Amino acid sequence: MIQVEQLSCGYLDKEVLHGVSFDLPAQAFTILLGPNGAGKSTLLYALMGFLKPKRGRILIKGKDLGKCSRAELAKTIAYIPQELHSEFDYSVSDTVLMGRYPFMGLMQSHNDQDRHIVNETLKQMDLYPLRNRLLHQLSGGEKQRVYLARALVQQTPYIFLDESISQLDINYQLEIMRLLREISSNQNKGILLISHNLNLSANYADSMLFLKEGSLLCAGSPEELMQESILSSLYGINLATALNPLSGKNNIIYP
Repeated sequence: MIQVEQLSCGYLDKEVLHGVSFDLPAQAFTILLGPNGAGKSTLLYALMGFLKPKRGRILIKGKDLGKCSRAELAKTIAYIPQELHSEFDYSVSDTVLMGRYPFMGLMQSHNDQDRHIVNETLKQMDLYPLRNRLLHQLSGGEKQRVYLARALVQQTPYIFLDESISQLDINYQLEIMRLLREISSNQNKGILLISHNLNLSANYADSMLFLKEGSLLCAGSPEELMQESILSSLYGINLATALNPLSGKNNIIYP
């Protein structure tokens, strides 16, 4: 369990987050939503230890995050950023193998166990036939599966994603959302995704966090949060909802 208690932080003299508190379960698919500039990425950076709290604290299994080493955090949280760029074009297999770095000692190289874990994960993610392909030869959806596979071989209890599916076509968005849901459920991982897609989030998330102007407006299940009054307060406009007959969850509808 990750616990956030009255967290306030930001950049230099600018405070972005104000007294944010919530619990992040280790076995749930949680989606963080809110308007642009609400502080979603800032919250993610704080949870990974890149930003120090000005006030409040973050606890990982009861231990203050500020007292965790980078090695400890690398074995706790795997991170997939919004965009990934590299000066070098690696193969699928080598890219996924990079996720094993937290388990390597100084001057060590990858061993047979690392390669076994990578190959099993490639098969699980339906990437094994593509293992020798270069990243630039892949579609956007295939690349996202590669980055997710790299996070999985890191074998962390948590995976964080920063708007990682926003650039994908709807078919790939659905594929990744299904994968994240399955991984969270079947592998008992805590997944935190930043998203702007309310309907996809409502249909796949176990829980949702609504962030507005650096403060947590509310947290809860999609059934609790996908209400017209809450959504209107979050985005500052009137939003209508209706029950999605396929998912059984409220979705926003457009005039």
